[in-house]
Amino acid sequence: MKTRRQAKIQELITNELIRTQEELAERLTQEGFQVTQATISRDIKEMGLVKIPINNEDYRYSVSGEVHPTSYHDRLKRMFKEVVTAYDFSENLVVVRTIPGNAQALALLLDNVNWKEIIGSVAGDDTIILVVKPIENITEIMDRLTKLQK
Repeated sequence: MKTRRQAKIQELITNELIRTQEELAERLTQEGFQVTQATISRDIKEMGLVKIPINNEDYRYSVSGEVHPTSYHDRLKRMFKEVVTAYDFSENLVVVRTIPGNAQALALLLDNVNWKEIIGSVAGDDTIILVVKPIENITEIMDRLTKLQK
């Protein structure tokens, strides 16, 4: 799944020092993805990743400042349709159920769209909990989630 792989790429380059496409391919393989150099190259281009200097001689991959927030929304919409099995709320918490192995990637995309009403998320293997503040915004968030599935 391209969306899941790209979410994992974003997570890896955000949290680790990834210098080359080979390092990225190796880490993705360790995470259970089967990738080729061509796939990595296409993902890097599509995601708008750039290399930034980390010292006088070395570079690392980073998310470009030019990546438009709507690209996150597009990926979120695509992934939401593909992996969400159910969602519901109680008070100010929204519980989103996914196909096993997809909750963390989806939570990362939800975090990156920066909906001001969501103050945090916690993801396991197949479940995400979204914390909504204030509680009056729960209807707005549920409406947005419903629109993502259409």
